[in-house]
This record gives sequence, structure tokens and C-alpha cells, in this order.
Amino acid sequence: MISLENTKIHASFSSKGGELQSLRHKETNLEYLWSGNPDYWGKFSPILFPIVGGLKNNTYYFRDEAFTLPRHGLARDREFKLSQISETEILFTLEQDEESLKVYPFEFRLGLRYTLSEDTLSCTYEVTNTGNQALWFSIGGHPAFAVPLKDGLTYDDYYLQFNKDHQLISNKIKQDLIDDETDIIGLTDGKLPLKHELFYEDALVFKNLKSDSISLKSDADAHGLEFQFRNFPFFGIWSAKDADFVCLEPWCGIADGIHHQQKLEEKEGIISLPPKAEWTRQWQVTCF
Repeated sequence: MISLENTKIHASFSSKGGELQSLRHKETNLEYLWSGNPDYWGKFSPILFPIVGGLKNNTYYFRDEAFTLPRHGLARDREFKLSQISETEILFTLEQDEESLKVYPFEFRLGLRYTLSEDTLSCTYEVTNTGNQALWFSIGGHPAFAVPLKDGLTYDDYYLQFNKDHQLISNKIKQDLIDDETDIIGLTDGKLPLKHELFYEDALVFKNLKSDSISLKSDADAHGLEFQFRNFPFFGIWSAKDADFVCLEPWCGIADGIHHQQKLEEKEGIISLPPKAEWTRQWQVTCF
């Protein structure tokens, strides 16, 4: 386990998937990240690359050749290289290899840079096209935060506060694919009360979210977090059935739609990065 800390917070990571696995406030010793209990869901904050969500029949076509990738891609189960570390910053990197080229025929370098500043952890995705053809990819985050944060409270004691939305339009998921059918979820003063039943039919998936900040709060608990994200056109919120966590998932990319023809270049939200070009996005979580 690899750790970073400053005077306020302590974070731990695994080189497998370059995954954040603990985020603890030092003054209160409060753990903000999900425990990774495999009885519900054995991950903590996986990286979604080079796809977000599922592919139709787990297959995509590039230049008339079929390739197979599991849901959320290949990076989350790969061993990353520890490329840079200081007391408050760490960089994990992953590059193509013989095995990845069999399922994803592109040269790339994926960097996961984590930085601590006061009460805030920043996660920056750094994608470089190291090849001589366009790099087609999607990428997203999947951090799971503990709910409840305070002993004696329940899941239902918490809510999500959206900074710019007054209602949510969620696309339904059918067999891991995005349906055209939507649900409208009303908010009161931008608040979405948490309850396990919200996720009994899978994640809430948003294509038109206005907010760029979502806070986890409770009227019965002074502690919570603010999750900030910009320039992520899609967003997911999810929990395993009856599990005590909520995932806040900023995405550049989305699962295949039910009508998708499976061509990689036509995939909704797909990014095309020119040869030798670089691309970055960042999300931040502030603990209070």
C-alpha cells in the first residue's frame, strides 16, 4: 500500500489499477471512502478506461475487426507503474503492452495523478497518444464514499446536494446498455435524499447534468464531503444493493446505447486524440 499525507488528510493507494483505497481525515480519524467489502462490491475507486460502462455484446468494431472488452475496460485490473512520488503527490502510469493490444489496438500512456492540498484530494487523468494514429477512448471515475459517515446514523440520514440542478433526468439501463427511456427525479432545494431503493435497478445515469459540484451531507452530521468536477459530459450515481456507500462517477464517455451499431468511432461520448497529443481532466473531493 502506498500513502500520501499532509497536515489534514491521509490517503492510501494500490498499484493495481492505480486505485485510491482510503481517504481519512487525520483530526477526526474519519474514513470517507468505502471499505471495499467484497460481500457487496470489492472495489474502492476504480478507473474506467478505455470504455465507460458496457459494450453491446461486450464487443466493438474498429476498422472492421471485432474486439472484446469487459464492462469499464481493462485499466482497473492492471498493474500500474509508480512513476513519481512526493509527500503530497503521486503519479501512476499504464502503457499498452502485448496483451492490451489484442483487445485495444492503440498505443497510449494513462496517468493517474493524485495530489493533496489542505482537506482536498485531487485526481487528474492524463492521457497521452504515444502512437501514430488517432487514439479513441473514454474515461471515467468510480469513487465510492462511505454512508453513513457517523456511527449511529443510517443511509437514509444523508442526502446529495447538487449545486445547479433542480431536477434530474436519468436514462434507464437495460442489460447494461443505455435506454432511450428516462425518469425524472424531482429535487427539493437541490437535494436528493439517499435511500437504498434508488439503486435497485442499477445506476442513475445523467447526460444533461448542470451541476459541477455534488455534496454528501446530513442534517444529523456536521461531517460530509464536496465532490467537484468540470468538463465531464456524463455522470453516474450508484451503489450495490443495500450497501453502505454511494459512488459519484464523472464520465467522459458512457455505456453503449441499445441502438448502437458497435463501431468504436461512432460510440457516444468517445474521444479522438491526435497522435502525440495530451488530454487531461480532474475531479476533487474535499472532506469536512
